[in-house]
Amino acid sequence: MKITVLIDNIGKGELKGEWGLSLLIEFNDKRFLLDVGASDTFITNAQHLGLDISSIDFAVLSHAHYDHTGGLATFLEINKTALVYLSANARENCYAGLSFLSKYIGMPQGVINQYRTRVVRVDGVVEITDNVFLVSHSTESLSKIGRRNHLYVRKGLRYIPDDFSHEHTLVFKTQDGLVLMNSCSHSGPDVVVNEVLKVFPGERIKAYVGGLHLFRLNDKEVRSVSERLSACNVEMIYTGHCTGQNAFDILKEDFKEKIHQFNCGMQITM
Repeated sequence: MKITVLIDNIGKGELKGEWGLSLLIEFNDKRFLLDVGASDTFITNAQHLGLDISSIDFAVLSHAHYDHTGGLATFLEINKTALVYLSANARENCYAGLSFLSKYIGMPQGVINQYRTRVVRVDGVVEITDNVFLVSHSTESLSKIGRRNHLYVRKGLRYIPDDFSHEHTLVFKTQDGLVLMNSCSHSGPDVVVNEVLKVFPGERIKAYVGGLHLFRLNDKEVRSVSERLSACNVEMIYTGHCTGQNAFDILKEDFKEKIHQFNCGMQITM
């Protein structure tokens, strides 16, 4: 398996960063795209890296926020064949801020409908190709996390706390164990690991890849997440985007050489 970071907050050289995430994954002779950043910058970065977006076989949108879906229209114009996998619960209804002063942070409006023949909506546990799975959240009461983070979904005239039912985890089952990819981990990375282990009991967790959404937490809260994640026996962590520099530094104290920080162009081989 080879993972290339196309978009992260941290740019490098001619590769531009932005608040968002996009990963290109090569696995079992197939090419996967996880998320498309906030704009089409991931395309430019891929070109600088000599990577052909038109040859990607599968695309996955991790959840319905703009910083992971903003470049979708450009991707679909360049790549004429790949299906895009999206949660059945994803809608153009995600907002941030106080419920009565909310800002739209959802998918680009109208794009999913425009390209609906290319979009596959999934729920539960779905194997999209051999040994590659999407696992939806199964944990109850995640809306309390949405409320705490001032993240909402709009239903009619009401704004209700986001329960992240539009978010799922991309799981690769390798010969050496599971590689989990959850782009923002809104529920908490330990929750994600435990949900996946319910589907694949007894499996080794080779790596956790993605943002951990810790950038707004204080040091005590970050250390609590670190302790819970340590108990999950994840062998390697590759993270960035919404993790935040301060949180990463705290995690580095606990995980040492087991944790690595994203930057645009970073390549991970497993």
